[in-house]
Amino acid sequence: MAGVSRRALFIGGGAAVVGGTAAVYGEELSRLWWLVPGIDKQRVEGEVDHKGAQWVAASAANLRTADRPADYTIDRIVIHVTQGNFASAVRVFKNPLHAAAAHYIVRAKDGHIAQMARELDVAYHAGNRSYNERSVGIEHEGFVDRPENFTDVMYRSSARLAAGICRRYEIPADRKHIIGHVEVPGTDHTDPGPHWDWARYLRLVKEELAGQPPVKA
Repeated sequence: MAGVSRRALFIGGGAAVVGGTAAVYGEELSRLWWLVPGIDKQRVEGEVDHKGAQWVAASAANLRTADRPADYTIDRIVIHVTQGNFASAVRVFKNPLHAAAAHYIVRAKDGHIAQMARELDVAYHAGNRSYNERSVGIEHEGFVDRPENFTDVMYRSSARLAAGICRRYEIPADRKHIIGHVEVPGTDHTDPGPHWDWARYLRLVKEELAGQPPVKA
């Protein structure tokens, strides 16, 4: 189950006042005011979490607005393969009837990254509510049975992305915390498949982490 660190429920829109002392924590309320029903947390249009990524918004129907890691701890990265080309993956994640989207898509030919959901939001990518809440999903253009799709530039670009996520949320760069979609409990998916080079990928992620100091989220 995903670790829920803090969650607020506002009832009646009021703050309790006992003995003349308001039982309200200003810092907490300033951060959680948007959880009041009918109020959406403000977003900066086009803002991305990974430098150099292209913002392409997924349909709001394919994710849930959140405030991670304040409300849900992020402790996993889930690796996916699109089973289609880059453009088709972008198209389906923008389709509200698809009911799924990942946070990122990495293109095979040049490593270009599209970010389709903010990391603070819960994207419907894992097919498991708990894993959706606790993870960031990275799609990779290609097919699980075509090893030629997993290019060097894709591996390196994705590794830089994953390393940044690990830094932000202090996620260990190991196979317990960076997993394939196939490893999500209850899933019927097989990606990233037998041709995904886990040893190579984790080595690249660790090399990226070794090259830069940790950065807090």
